[in-house]
Amino acid sequence: MAKTVFPDGKFMAAVKVGPKGQIVIPAEVRELFGIAPGDTLLLLADREQGIAIPEQSRAALIYEQITAGLGMGGSGNE
Repeated sequence: MAKTVFPDGKFMAAVKVGPKGQIVIPAEVRELFGIAPGDTLLLLADREQGIAIPEQSRAALIYEQITAGLGMGGSGNE
């Protein structure tokens, strides 16, 4: 099967969920976003909109905005 070439900064792949609920982030995506072993990622889930993992540089701000809006504080250290 031929490998699909995507525009610069874009990538799409199908990944399988393993028996422990884990997925493997393809190497191309890890390289694109600078994801390294041990990094912590923010996973956002919405029943209507799906699942998203925002870029690490924006994750802390998004987390603070969401938790503040839910009345949960925003430091992540509770």
